[in-house]
Amino acid sequence: MSDDDDLLPALRAAQGGDEQGFATLWRALQPAVLRYLRVVVGDAAEDVASETWLQAARDLHRFSGDGAAFRGWLFRIARHRGIDERRRVGRRPEEPVASGGSPDSGLRARDAAAEAMEGSDTRWALELISSLPSDQAEAVMLRVVAGLDVATTAKVLGKRSGAVRVATMRGLRRLAAHPQVQARNAPVAGNAPIDPALPEGV
Repeated sequence: MSDDDDLLPALRAAQGGDEQGFATLWRALQPAVLRYLRVVVGDAAEDVASETWLQAARDLHRFSGDGAAFRGWLFRIARHRGIDERRRVGRRPEEPVASGGSPDSGLRARDAAAEAMEGSDTRWALELISSLPSDQAEAVMLRVVAGLDVATTAKVLGKRSGAVRVATMRGLRRLAAHPQVQARNAPVAGNAPIDPALPEGV
């Protein structure tokens, strides 16, 4: 059973008006939505994620499909809200990832995924992905981080599947060739270098 199959009961409950079902969807998908939006809109990611979930809650009664379709639908909303934010700001963010949290951020209850997202390795990876051309960054985030398949990613981005495969492959190759990645993957005495694998279907 896939993660998306596990979302189906919560999705059906949320569509029936159950707040607990919607909360389950939020807990399962919010970390990936937030990581994606940090690359797309930088510091505005939390605000745009909130707008994404508000629209999802408002339009949930019109959604039809399974857990995988819901994941794609949610990321399509996130992408559109991100585009709106970039238009509002008028430029692509120069610093896509916040360097620190607010003083009261430690007071908020956070799950393990949110804690890991704020870790230095994750921040470093998101900064590198943000340095890619936007089409490659979005394709990598949706395919690798959000876990969408090629067809769903193509729908979210409004592109053909072949274009998504090419953008993902180019983005991953560009990341693998980045000097910081090369330095991190340099062999240590007795260890083989890490070989980053492409996601299935790229």
